[in-house]
Amino acid sequence: MSDGARYVTGRTQDGLLLLSRLLLAAALLPTGIARALNVSGFALTLASTGLPSPNAVATAAVIVQVFGPLALVLGVLPRLSGLALAAFACVMAALLHPFWQFAGPSAVAERTLLLADLGLAGGFLIYAMTGPGRWSWQGWREGARASAGPARAAAARPAGKSGAKPKRAPGRAPARAAA
Repeated sequence: MSDGARYVTGRTQDGLLLLSRLLLAAALLPTGIARALNVSGFALTLASTGLPSPNAVATAAVIVQVFGPLALVLGVLPRLSGLALAAFACVMAALLHPFWQFAGPSAVAERTLLLADLGLAGGFLIYAMTGPGRWSWQGWREGARASAGPARAAAARPAGKSGAKPKRAPGRAPARAAA
C-alpha cells in the first residue's frame, strides 16, 4: 500500500471515528439536557422503580448524561468516559425498561428500548477500546507531543557533542583558569 493510500485511509478512519462519536453523543445529550432541566421529574421516575435515593441517582445520571457525551465528542479520556458511559447505559436500561414486568405490545416496546440502550453500551465499549482517533483532544495532544519530541531532544543534547561552541550568557566574562 502506498503512503498516499495509507494517508487517505487514516483520514477516512479518523473521520468515521469522529462521526461515530458525534452519533453516540447525539443519542444521550438531548435527553441529558432535558433531564437537567427537570431533575426532580426524573427523580420521581426513578422513585417509581423503587430505587433508593432517587434524587442522588438522578443528579449523578444527569451529570454523566451531559458531561459524558461532551467528553465523547471532544475525545477526552476515552477509556474512562467510554467505560463510564457503557456502565451508565446498562444500568439505566435495566432500571428504566424492565420489559419482564409488562405484557403484550408494552413488553415488546420496553424490550426494544432496553436492547437499543445495550447497543449504545456496545458502541461506548468499542470507543473505549479503539480510542477517539486523531481528530480529537487526545489526538491533538499526541500530535503536539510528537512534534515537540525532536525539539526537546535537540535542546537536551549537550552542546559539545553537536560540534557547536556553547553560547555564554550576555554580560558574563569568560571563566579564567586559576593559576
